[in-house]
Amino acid sequence: MKKIAYFAGGCFWCITPIFKMYKAEKVVCGYSGGNEVNPTYEDVKKQRTGHRETIAIYYDDEVVSYDKLVDIFLCNVDPFDEGGQFIDRGFSYTLAIYYQNEIEKNIAEEKIKKLEVESSKKTYIAIEPYKSFYEAEDYHQDYYLKNPEDFEKELIESGRKADK
Repeated sequence: MKKIAYFAGGCFWCITPIFKMYKAEKVVCGYSGGNEVNPTYEDVKKQRTGHRETIAIYYDDEVVSYDKLVDIFLCNVDPFDEGGQFIDRGFSYTLAIYYQNEIEKNIAEEKIKKLEVESSKKTYIAIEPYKSFYEAEDYHQDYYLKNPEDFEKELIESGRKADK
């Protein structure tokens, strides 16, 4: 069955390709969590809207499960960073899982609890009910494909990838 999952993982450019590698049908960059209608990148980045940079992952749960998507998410962020992700700081770059039902909520809670027990560290991942998603401006979509050199530079400068 076709479904959509919503994760805020810091810079949306940086986590988009990971989910495409894992059989996501489509990954869309956008904004979620706040109350402002149709926020802009500049307003979100400047912490004016209460939104986080978020990706919407369109997937077929017969190909990849929600459970697996949460695992992928947790392996590609720093769950112990309370102030953002890597060099991207501020609320709009903090982590969140936006659930759409109790099953998704329970999966997220169980995975985070397990991570905290195994690491003996507190995680900083909000688990919030999904309320809206606003697609980001076109130039943000598939940024890594449109701007491969700039994307690679972003990964290295952000600390997400070691410079070779």
